[in-house]
Amino acid sequence: MTQSPFRLDGNTVLITGAGGGIGRSLVAVFREAGAEVVGADREAGLLDGLPIVRQVLFDQADMAATRAAISADIAAHGVYDAVVANVGFTRAEHLGMVDDAVWAAELNINLNGAYALTDPIIAAMVERGRGALVFISSVNAIAHFGNPAYSAAKAGLIAYAKAIAVERGGEGVRANVVAPGSVRTPAWDHRLAADPSLLDNVLPHYPLGRMVSPVEVAHATLFLCSDAASGITGTVLPVDAGLTAGNLRFVNEVLRGK
Repeated sequence: MTQSPFRLDGNTVLITGAGGGIGRSLVAVFREAGAEVVGADREAGLLDGLPIVRQVLFDQADMAATRAAISADIAAHGVYDAVVANVGFTRAEHLGMVDDAVWAAELNINLNGAYALTDPIIAAMVERGRGALVFISSVNAIAHFGNPAYSAAKAGLIAYAKAIAVERGGEGVRANVVAPGSVRTPAWDHRLAADPSLLDNVLPHYPLGRMVSPVEVAHATLFLCSDAASGITGTVLPVDAGLTAGNLRFVNEVLRGK
């Protein structure tokens, strides 16, 4: 019987930010698909209870520490078959809240750290002749929804993924991007506790009438890492309940008069 191309049996997958809301769903979905998961995060306690084969600990805001931790893990265990670069951080910001320190901090963790993470991995994948990377970016990389420094960093991930796809594709390495919209993770809990009406302002922008779940992001990521996507590289896949397809609120308020 031919194995499903969506399965990852026998594959080792590195998932960063594995202890977060999206990260934990990524670990669960990849394990269900048969992958051996290496979980990475800032602290060991964040990875408690996860079905992972080992931990790699580093703060992605520190490029040197990130590169050193990943290089050491590759030297000890070999390179991964696939990598999900999931780490990301921002606060709710607009341009009036951005200064040099905010700009530098958000680019460091969201873009510079992702480069330091994946650069040694890509070199090892090229030497082996195959590998897949998926960067978890954001709809903020495609259109502006606030968070300007974060948005610039996440847009940088798209450009970086395309560079990998073009320059390393001939050596067997694929790179793609998943761009989630608002994801209903525990990070929303404190915001909703402070303002229970917040969703009344958020959901009218989404054609599906809801936020996406972490599992939906994980399923799209699994597809791009699997052989089912073997001919796909350099692409951006929004998982955003239709947000970037168009302006539903404009249609409803201006054209329909709702």
